[in-house]
Amino acid sequence: MKVLTKSRFKLGLECPNKLFYTRKDEYPDSKSIDSFLKALAQGGFQVEELARMHYPDGILIEGNDWDYKLLWEQTQELLRQENVIIFEAAFLFDGLFVRTDILVKKGNRVELIEVKSKSFDPTDDFLFVGTRGGMVSSWKPYLFDVAFQKFVIQSCFPDWRIKSFMMMADKSKKASIDGLNQLFRISKKGEGRTGIKKKVTSLEETGDSVLGRKDVTGIIQDIEENKFIYHDNLPFQDSIKLFKDKYEKDEYAAWPTSFSACKACEFKCSSDELIQGKKSGFRECFIKQHKWVDSDFEKPNNFDIYNFRKGGKIFDQGIIFKNELTEDLIGLKTQPENLSTSHRQWLQIEKETNNDPSIYVDKEGLKQEMDSWTFPLHFIDFETSTVALPFYKGMSPYEQVAFQYSHHIYYEDGSIHHASEYINNQAGVFPNFEFIRKLKTSLESDRGTIFKYSNHENTILNAIYIQLLNSNEADKDELMAFIQDISHSKKESTIKWTGDRDMVDLWEVEKNFYYNPLTKGSNSIKAVLPASLASSQMLQEKYSQPIGKINVSSRNFHESHVWLQTENGKVTNPYKMLPPLFENWTDEQLESTLSEMEGVNDGGAALTAYGKLQYTDMEQIEIDELTKALLKYCELDTLAMVMIYEHFRELLDSIE
Repeated sequence: MKVLTKSRFKLGLECPNKLFYTRKDEYPDSKSIDSFLKALAQGGFQVEELARMHYPDGILIEGNDWDYKLLWEQTQELLRQENVIIFEAAFLFDGLFVRTDILVKKGNRVELIEVKSKSFDPTDDFLFVGTRGGMVSSWKPYLFDVAFQKFVIQSCFPDWRIKSFMMMADKSKKASIDGLNQLFRISKKGEGRTGIKKKVTSLEETGDSVLGRKDVTGIIQDIEENKFIYHDNLPFQDSIKLFKDKYEKDEYAAWPTSFSACKACEFKCSSDELIQGKKSGFRECFIKQHKWVDSDFEKPNNFDIYNFRKGGKIFDQGIIFKNELTEDLIGLKTQPENLSTSHRQWLQIEKETNNDPSIYVDKEGLKQEMDSWTFPLHFIDFETSTVALPFYKGMSPYEQVAFQYSHHIYYEDGSIHHASEYINNQAGVFPNFEFIRKLKTSLESDRGTIFKYSNHENTILNAIYIQLLNSNEADKDELMAFIQDISHSKKESTIKWTGDRDMVDLWEVEKNFYYNPLTKGSNSIKAVLPASLASSQMLQEKYSQPIGKINVSSRNFHESHVWLQTENGKVTNPYKMLPPLFENWTDEQLESTLSEMEGVNDGGAALTAYGKLQYTDMEQIEIDELTKALLKYCELDTLAMVMIYEHFRELLDSIE
């Protein structure tokens, strides 16, 4: 039975054409393996379980997830009661199917409650609708989702009077007990299945609730009346009919392509996948709608241009390829001190159009910057998370948690020392204050320059500063002084500071003085590292040797480890060389695992791993395996910064 579900409705909102490609093996879907999306889902089950505890008489409909008729029949049976609360109530109407998180029925008065693992400020009058009257874009998919649920439910029961709510973590509330985030855990239920284990039986045991409800009934009515629309010229009820018909008939919608949607399209595939017989939804759209031929897909297009905010307007003018762009079209501006955004864009356009692989370096600017640095050089990287339910009494939902760091030192003689690292892998332990104590010990022995990559580390230190300010830690003044020394305050902070050792952002250095065409416009360390390795003869010669022979120490890799490898003459991205999890484990050992992870080689996977360590009742051997993988990943992050520094230094040495 083919029905339009909530998830497919939301997919149609993104782009109706996706409904033709979704859930077909021949069309690879990058979102199905996106580690960041998986990480966002971690901890969400806790919010759902806590929300259900607000309704102790609720009845859960579970199992038979794909038997839509059976689920609808079970729901109808429960709805015969005058008053009833149902978790995962199912509604089926004319090819439309939804399940509601919580449904409260009192006669014909019904509350539709959508539970989200997001946070909100109850005092924010413009949470969903901005000051200019437009719907806030980040909330749009969620609100239209609720509107779709209400539409299906109302179609099943026209006489019902339905009010709609969103239930989320309330940022104004604080936990009144310790260990709230450990009350709901994932554990083995036997026969290879997992389940949720609750350590409490009543809401009172969880203390003062950190969840709140937001009434969205009026906004949902506005969506129904088309005061807010998702796509131009597509009213709400028309969108439901369009999506249902196209999905049910398995027809391509021929929805017009757009810059933002096509840029983010998950139905793309690599040349290798095409050779293997896979298909690209992106490719088919441009063949059908733009009459592209094979050679057009080889031409540099505008979708990957760095921070290209004019891309949508230019796309609507029919300009899709880089060779069609001009300086006037992109609004080229140069800045005397460093690369402007438009200058980086134009460099990318020119070099790709002219097939020019040469690196651009503002050597004077880069030299002036690097001459200001003091040895020894310290490279640090944090792994962090935001936890929905607080660790301790007095904490709010979604406070920043710093659970890991790595620290490399580059000495003036060229030796590289993996000097220190920290990780918290203990469930239920709030690590931030121990984290900052360890970091202080690691960095306070000299006044060498400290490096981060992007602003993340500064944001986290600001968050820990506030947590310390509100704490009773005996050494909080000392720790706060250390934070002020190595960071700067955020713009919105009421306490202002800029530290004497304020961290240097290597991401800003790269962005201001360097452009490598191999990065394809990206400034991510995951792109800059392999580009630097591929462009640097010095790095290739050095890191193709075992680290024990090149004066590089490691806390997690054997001295025989080699970081640079090539395949078919191309440098392999070191992040792809990180070892998989559970290598050489027996089938029996694998059957006992709960993490369901294959490796840790990006930030999303690291977030997921931490979530697993916090909320899953794993055996110690699996905890150790995830911990080792996290340590290796974070070590590579700071070693990558060292390699990029060495590449910059090599570029300057070549002109001296």
